[in-house]
Amino acid sequence: MTKAPHPQIVTANHLLDGDVIYLTEALDWTRQITAAAVAHDALRAHTLLDEAQSRPHEAVGPYLAPVTLDPQGRAAPLHFRELYRTTGPTFLRDEAPHV
Repeated sequence: MTKAPHPQIVTANHLLDGDVIYLTEALDWTRQITAAAVAHDALRAHTLLDEAQSRPHEAVGPYLAPVTLDPQGRAAPLHFRELYRTTGPTFLRDEAPHV
């Protein structure tokens, strides 16, 4: 028996400002990963991706990203790349510079 795939969300970059954005159930864009539409099967995932790809005037480079779900069913990053994208570049954080 094969393992079920992880749930997926659609993420991209906002066309004008480059911010990381996520497609919602209402087919709007949000900057909050927890508000992203979560696809639990391949058909829904590709339907969401097709929708995002049909809107190049809004978003650049949409793709499917696997996620985990919190107890309320909201998306949370599964891989480091997505975790990094949710927090932004380190030079924008309130941290001491690394030497």
